[in-house]
Amino acid sequence: MDKVLVIVGPTAVGKTALSIELAQRFDGEIISGDSLQIYQGLDIGTAKVTEAEMAGISHYLIDEISMAENYSVADFQRKARQKISEITKRGKLPIVVGGTGLYIQALLYDFQLGAPTTAAEVASQRIREKYEALAEKIGNQRLWETLAAVDHEAAAKIHFNNRRKVIRALEVFELTGKSIFAQEKPKALYDYLMIGLDTQRKKLYERINLRVDLMLEQGLLKEAELLSQHPEYQSAQGIGYKEFFAYLKGEENLADAVAAVKQNSRRYAKRQLTWFRNRSQAQWFDLLEDSAALEKIIELTTKWLTEGGQG
Repeated sequence: MDKVLVIVGPTAVGKTALSIELAQRFDGEIISGDSLQIYQGLDIGTAKVTEAEMAGISHYLIDEISMAENYSVADFQRKARQKISEITKRGKLPIVVGGTGLYIQALLYDFQLGAPTTAAEVASQRIREKYEALAEKIGNQRLWETLAAVDHEAAAKIHFNNRRKVIRALEVFELTGKSIFAQEKPKALYDYLMIGLDTQRKKLYERINLRVDLMLEQGLLKEAELLSQHPEYQSAQGIGYKEFFAYLKGEENLADAVAAVKQNSRRYAKRQLTWFRNRSQAQWFDLLEDSAALEKIIELTTKWLTEGGQG
């Protein structure tokens, strides 16, 4: 099983600097696990690593597609797995760095994503379409009753108005004959070690606010203006860009737009932390407050590389 070092955490907490440090110490190459850094031309608003910061370390999944293109979890999963394989074959350590939780989870575990490519996936899609049509015809309550008739456990745990989950439970039962809650957990595809970075909430929020101010000084508005001309782009929905569109149209003042960026960035950081703390096996460190944190991380990584990881 290939080894993969993963560094996660909210924005503005030091992931980039740590990734460079560990890549230098452990002969690693870095894969971006960020949903926006893949776009060319979106450098400031995504806090993209600079050439100087890279310090000669190879980076991947940065600046690979135009801002007009879509980029999905399935795209990331495919590209990142390919890069992990290539890096490993060169005898280097793959280091995945990012704050997009779903991307990291989809990469590390055997989640099936994307368009149907096998008979089983095609069957799943047909079953979903069948129940979606049925839901339109009979409504949420009766659809839920259909689930309750075959899977009491799922019906007890899923609200009747949550149509998407009800349909998913019916799909799983029809395909497997078992409750969706009886399915096996996804299996890890790599021997991975996940380092989580966090700090005191007040300090984190201060750093986020300061980072937004610095981005503005560096020319964030120019990137936002480019995207404002194409609000239909997927990339235009990124935090740090969409908040300026009303200002650029003359419908809002700059101070309000900046305040919205800071608020949305803080809220996103909170969601990132909640996701990783609840749904990952990260081991957490505070590089900003704990002077010994870096040495602890280096010691842990050394032990993992020598003895095997958490998986």
